[in-house]
Amino acid sequence: MIDLKPSINFWHDLKSNQIAGLWLFLGSRRSLEIVHPSIFQLIFWGAIAAGVNTLFSWMVAGQAGHFNSQGLVSYALWPFIALIVGIFLSQRTNNPRLMLVPALLWLVLDASILLIQCLLQYLGDQGYLDFLPDRIYNTLPNLFLILFVWQSLAVIWVFSRQLKWPWWERGLIMFATICTLVVWQMSVKEQPIWKVDDVQPTLSEDALYAQGDLLNKALEQVQFGDFSQTHWYFLGVAGDSYDSVFSSEIQRIKSQFDTRFGTFGRSVELVNDPNTRTTLPIASRTSIQQALNRIGQQMNKESDVLFLYMASHGEPNHFELENAPIDLKQIDPKWLREALDKSGIRWRVIVVSSCYSGSFVPALQSDNTLVITASAADRSSFGCNNEADYTYFGRAFFDQAMREKSSLKDAFGDAKATVSRWETAQGFESSEPQWSLGKNMELMLPQLEKHLFPSPNNLPANNPAMLPTTASP
Repeated sequence: MIDLKPSINFWHDLKSNQIAGLWLFLGSRRSLEIVHPSIFQLIFWGAIAAGVNTLFSWMVAGQAGHFNSQGLVSYALWPFIALIVGIFLSQRTNNPRLMLVPALLWLVLDASILLIQCLLQYLGDQGYLDFLPDRIYNTLPNLFLILFVWQSLAVIWVFSRQLKWPWWERGLIMFATICTLVVWQMSVKEQPIWKVDDVQPTLSEDALYAQGDLLNKALEQVQFGDFSQTHWYFLGVAGDSYDSVFSSEIQRIKSQFDTRFGTFGRSVELVNDPNTRTTLPIASRTSIQQALNRIGQQMNKESDVLFLYMASHGEPNHFELENAPIDLKQIDPKWLREALDKSGIRWRVIVVSSCYSGSFVPALQSDNTLVITASAADRSSFGCNNEADYTYFGRAFFDQAMREKSSLKDAFGDAKATVSRWETAQGFESSEPQWSLGKNMELMLPQLEKHLFPSPNNLPANNPAMLPTTASP
């Protein structure tokens, strides 16, 4: 039997019910010995739980959007079910005061857990949790989802033990509860309490008509190579428009090559970024092929070399091109190799920065090619953060190592070690950047590098590497 304590006063009952909620979290029947049910306590905790859930939903939405009453109604389903369970139990045990207990305990525990979620969300938004490895920080939503399931199961567990239900009845009710929770969770994602309406991406008329001219102008300015000396040509590709780090990185690296490595007049940047659609040509398979063809036409194929740098998200054998609402074809290793071969470019330095970019190495490697990737074929790369100017590999290789070293091999070795230190400090699995050098390129590269790197006398002094901002692939 369940012997409920009489109500004393509002504040005493409030404290007792909060403690009862903590015992419920532990699955202890002591929660039934401490709880003080009353209609005022139910209303109060119902208001607190609804308010905290609304606050958390607002924080998750980025403090934007609008209140969604349907989301609140969906949330209220669970205390309502708990109230029905209480009515059933009160009739079954002939104890009318038991009617409010399941709903009251559920609301107390839910409000307490959500308050912790709100605190963690605030700390995360303010950057106070940046020290946590991403794999731990990203598990927090799943952890709290488990706690949400447990708070419902805990009510059943405590009452079934106290009332000595048979094992099959406990199991059946818990199974039904879990099934209901799964169905509810699948539907509630579309109806949060604080909702941000999806804004469909658009392509302005100005951008639509500007793109043809932008690509033509970018290709027309590519100069002929002087047959009396070796020149480097640069082509940069920023694949994804929804992460601005790729756009920022490509533009910064192109500027670095133009001013430091002498590619001014021999460089092209293709960028997918909503902010540059009227100023820079977009990155697509068509524009990449045309840029490669133009560079191949203008360069001296015997002595000039192409430096191709591509940065985006990726999957195995897949480099992502995205610029919604434009439907872009994706890049795979076979297509990229065929595009390079069509261009007639002989000497190639290809750097692919994306997750699983090592999967591009087998198709791209040749006797006349150096292939560098930011990760192994089965590894992720890191640093894809809208608040960052470079990805991890981009910063380590271009912004640091290539400013300090006088050979690509030394720069790659230095960048690989730097990225490894950053990943270890952040708790990431090592991305394992790759290096594949063809036998002809191995002989030719030292001669080509003399025309790429400034004189060692002009190199800046080494600076200690700074740990970059935490980010995900």
